Amino acid sequence: MKNKFKKASLAIVLCVGYSFMNNAAAQTTGWGEGAKLQDAEVVVEKDRKIELPRASRNYQKFAVAPPEPGDRNVRYRFSDYRLADQSVDLQMKVLTIKQDELTKLYGNYLKAGLGNYATLYLKGYFHNKRSNVASYGADVSHITSARGPVDKGNSAVTNSAINLNGEAYMQGLTIGGKLGYGRDKYHFYGYNPVRELPVDKDTISQVFNRVNAEGYMHNHTSGAPFLYKAGMNVNYLNDRYDMRETNIAFKLNSEYGIDDVSGIKVDADLSLVSHKDSASVSRSLFKIHPQYERQLNALRISVGANIAHTGDTVNDARKFNVYPTVRVGLEPIKDNLLIYAGIGGDLQRVTLYTLTEENPFLAPNVRVADQNKGLEVYGGMQANIANYVHLTGRVAYQNFRNMYFYNNSASDSTKFDLVYDDGVTNVFNVYAEAVFNYSDEVRIGLKADYNKYSTASLEQAFHRPELMASVFATYNFYDKILFNSELYYIGSSFGRINRPDGTSELKETDTIMDLNLKADYRFSNRFTTFLMVNNLFGQKYERFVNYPNKSINLIGGVSYSF
Repeated sequence: MKNKFKKASLAIVLCVGYSFMNNAAAQTTGWGEGAKLQDAEVVVEKDRKIELPRASRNYQKFAVAPPEPGDRNVRYRFSDYRLADQSVDLQMKVLTIKQDELTKLYGNYLKAGLGNYATLYLKGYFHNKRSNVASYGADVSHITSARGPVDKGNSAVTNSAINLNGEAYMQGLTIGGKLGYGRDKYHFYGYNPVRELPVDKDTISQVFNRVNAEGYMHNHTSGAPFLYKAGMNVNYLNDRYDMRETNIAFKLNSEYGIDDVSGIKVDADLSLVSHKDSASVSRSLFKIHPQYERQLNALRISVGANIAHTGDTVNDARKFNVYPTVRVGLEPIKDNLLIYAGIGGDLQRVTLYTLTEENPFLAPNVRVADQNKGLEVYGGMQANIANYVHLTGRVAYQNFRNMYFYNNSASDSTKFDLVYDDGVTNVFNVYAEAVFNYSDEVRIGLKADYNKYSTASLEQAFHRPELMASVFATYNFYDKILFNSELYYIGSSFGRINRPDGTSELKETDTIMDLNLKADYRFSNRFTTFLMVNNLFGQKYERFVNYPNKSINLIGGVSYSF
């Protein structure tokens, strides 16, 4: 690169020198004679350096002066532009939001089905449609099995009922009532079926006729500071053995709000029972329960007393009773978590009307007494988790006087007497419940009730199992198929059998595990088919000594809504 630069510099110098001399000669003599080149010597210094003076640098930035602000008046022009009128008649459609239609109600339905054990299943429900003035309806039921688990027709059962109900809604007042009749037929089939002589089922039949009437009124929707519900109830029962019982009961529930955080509640009950079989007995009960409640932020306190009087004479029943009641509730998470504890007591009305619904194989001429819960110490909790899971738990220690038990009669082991513990019966109770609900499609639940009985004079808590539990689930598949299932568990219990020769035997009942299933398939809003399977495991278990239950029981049928 340096050699090329040197050669180029030399060529430029030669050309410049030649041009200069040529111009000088032309100006003096021209190209004529005598115009000759003179000898000259050209010296080229190839090592010469061309040096330029150093330039000074300016480090200052160019400053551009901003324009001077001046008044700027902007003029806006508003022009009213109008479209030319059109002679075409345009059809305009206004779009509106469609009103939600109310789901059509079918206030009536009929169900009919058939099953094994010669079972006939009939149900009907009739009710008025939507109304803000009144609500009224009726339901009928007839379920019968011509054969049973022992000696076919000798263990047949029939349950029939018809009920009427109605309510009238007025300004701040609701008046209602119920009227019902039921007929239940059973047989005392708890004998040994291996006999030489057949048993005539008419001689072992039992029939209960039940009538119940109720009237009530309340102002719970009035918004008044004093709220009440007052009612009267009449229950009547008779059976095939000329037993009659009438219970006339009055009930009042009232509360008065003193202010936003405190109030007074008063509950009162009066029951008059007239019982007649081989003897005539009158039994009265009166209770009044005043209490004061106060809310202190998340804490709610209730203090009161339960005062009760009974006319019972069985087992030297205590006539007059006073039970102090205290309850403290803490709600650390409003509407989602409640923790409570308290003490109390109560006198509980017991009638043959309810006892025969629990055990229809009672012997004639039994004596009934009210249960006296002298002391109860309890604590528990209620919780809601994410509005889907609901939990309930309760633990209590209780003592009772005149708690009833069922034991086989000494004169006839197919029937049951009411026996009472001579003294105080202590009970340790634990109750737990968990329910999962998801958008009315899936519902799963678990319930468990454990009772540990400590009797004073009885050798066992006859026919009172310690543990009863159930697991249930429902599934609604697109409002087309509905599944229901329930699994029962009932622990074993005891009963003492007295033989004709004077000997006796303590027998233990079965531990019960029972699975029931039900499925409904909806063809339309009106027609539905159903299938029910009871005791799917097929165990002929005994809830009461000598009384086995049915094995698998299937019922299928249809229902019609209108």
